[in-house]
Amino acid sequence: MSLQQWAANGWLRPHQPSPQEIQDLLAIVRRDLADAEGDISADWQFGIAYNAALKLCTIILHASGYRPERTLQHYRTIQALPLILGPERTPDAVYLDACRGKRNTVEYDRAGSASHQDAQELIAFAKDLRVAVIQWLEGEHPELLLPPRPSA
Repeated sequence: MSLQQWAANGWLRPHQPSPQEIQDLLAIVRRDLADAEGDISADWQFGIAYNAALKLCTIILHASGYRPERTLQHYRTIQALPLILGPERTPDAVYLDACRGKRNTVEYDRAGSASHQDAQELIAFAKDLRVAVIQWLEGEHPELLLPPRPSA
């Protein structure tokens, strides 16, 4: 299935991204990856790393001209990964969807569900995905990349 078919099904709606929006989302990813490596519980490390990975999926979906409808928003954003970056990313979407479930557990149901190893694995995954997303943006949508804003 393609993004166009998803849109025809009502799962996505058109979106016109701006370079500033993409820059702001990349800044969230940088912040979240730095925060995830802080001295906090494995649950919070995992949740923050999940947010970074989700934002990376959001970036490529927005850059492709879409945003998800509200129903199953995280799921659709993650499942778009192989549709945009290629079918070799299908295992990544499967992994992130499993992380989505674990993140919901640690966020809403039970403390201590994410191990330090779970968190470190997801942090490393998100860092690798960030490299892939930036390379994809450079090749497919360089007009959406701005130099980073200086920190205050």
